[in-house]
Amino acid sequence: MADTLRRLVNSSPYGVLQDKLEAWYKDYHVFSCDQNLNRCCELVELTSKIQGQLFTILNLTAQEGGHYSGVDTLKSRLLPWLGSCFTIAATSVSTDTSLSLIQESMEKGRKIRELSSAHESDMQKIEDQLCSTRMELDTVKQELANTQIELDSTKNKSATTLLATEDEILHLKAELRIAQDQVDLYKRKLDVLDDYEKQVRILRDEISFLTAEKTVLQERLVRSRSPSPLPRRSRSVSPVRGESPTRTQLTSSSRHARLVSHFSDLYTTERLESQSLLRRYIDDLETVQRILFIAVVESFQAAKLAYRQFKTRVRKTLSSTHIGPESLEDTVVDYIVRNLDLYDVQTSVNDVINAMNVNPRISFPPEVDFVLISSFIREACRIAFAMQTLDPPLDLAFSSDGELYSDVKYRRSFDSEFTAPLVAYHVWPALLEGDTVVLKGETVTRRGALWRSRSRSSSPVRSHSGSPSRTFMANRSQSPSPGRLSSNRL
Repeated sequence: MADTLRRLVNSSPYGVLQDKLEAWYKDYHVFSCDQNLNRCCELVELTSKIQGQLFTILNLTAQEGGHYSGVDTLKSRLLPWLGSCFTIAATSVSTDTSLSLIQESMEKGRKIRELSSAHESDMQKIEDQLCSTRMELDTVKQELANTQIELDSTKNKSATTLLATEDEILHLKAELRIAQDQVDLYKRKLDVLDDYEKQVRILRDEISFLTAEKTVLQERLVRSRSPSPLPRRSRSVSPVRGESPTRTQLTSSSRHARLVSHFSDLYTTERLESQSLLRRYIDDLETVQRILFIAVVESFQAAKLAYRQFKTRVRKTLSSTHIGPESLEDTVVDYIVRNLDLYDVQTSVNDVINAMNVNPRISFPPEVDFVLISSFIREACRIAFAMQTLDPPLDLAFSSDGELYSDVKYRRSFDSEFTAPLVAYHVWPALLEGDTVVLKGETVTRRGALWRSRSRSSSPVRSHSGSPSRTFMANRSQSPSPGRLSSNRL
């Protein structure tokens, strides 16, 4: 009995039966009716063979137990099952042999399928290689044809060259000499033209110098005729420190007006564009206005530091070679005015962004990447750097949250509390020349502004608390322009 059971275990008939069932299930809808019936009959035969072996084991086991062992089990389980008209199909081949044949058939079928798939894969690879080889062959043929064409063209050109007569060669040499003479003539004309251009540039510089001198003289004439001259225009009433004024002194008045105008445009145009850009990422208008105000203040600080460093380097460079009627300081400033493009504005922009990233008055950590407004910061740095070349230089007024509101330096924004005496926060700084206000700034006044400024400074990270009444469009349509001179200026 043990040997029969061992053979049954080694042959794995149920595994074979499971494989056949899975294969039949996969191909059931593909096979015809006869093929499905054949598969079903095959499975029935295999099941009957397995049951035949089990009955053999049952018989041997019952014989080993004697006449009376296992009687109750046979009565309670086997006889009722046999009573249900179950019959075992007879076979002419022994059960062990049948199972071995089935197992070998399955293994051979699996090997055949594996060999077939491997063969198809190899054939596909060979076909791909054949296609690539054909394509390479076509490419080589095309290159060979092109080479043949080029070879024929070269042969034709060589033949044409060889057929050229001595007269034609002499004619070409004569034309070459004429062309060289024309080239020499054009070179001489070009040199003359360069001299003319240099003279034109010199004359233009002289015209500009004389125009600036004329402007200064006219201003001096107007001031001399005026009964009450302005006391604060000391920077341009006497631009001539010696007998030979510099270009910086002569153009100080025009540069002053131009820089003030640019600072006003920075408020009315670039600030609103940057504010609109920041409002896409920050809902609170107060936070956006604080960011732009601090960006301007930090830009002036960075530009002033860069100007001092640049001026020191220029003074050190020119001190050893300076000669002339004007002083060394005037020469240094004149050089800086002529070479404002040497200012490394990108370094100042990076310094401003780094300072804003750690500024607790905005937010820490920052709520948005300040690289978004780098163009605004760059323009503010350039204006601030150029303002340092004036005499006296222009600077921003000192400001702090919670300070007392001043009508001389600021004007209230449209959404301020007009009876509040303290500044809640600044929208735009005031521009000063010495102690005189050139352009007014803009502030927002609130009651309890001092308490708000203290709570904001004690809590660097704050939550958004946007006011629905203060929108970007309202600010653009109602906010006044700082491009007016103060009463002292007028």
